[in-house]
Amino acid sequence: MQKSKGFTLIELLVVIAIIAILAAILFPV
Repeated sequence: MQKSKGFTLIELLVVIAIIAILAAILFPV
């Protein structure tokens, strides 16, 4: 597997999803 630059789109989406879940847990509204 070759990485041309930084994150792939899928990896970026995964990171965003994890951050969103952590935010929902740490900062319940």
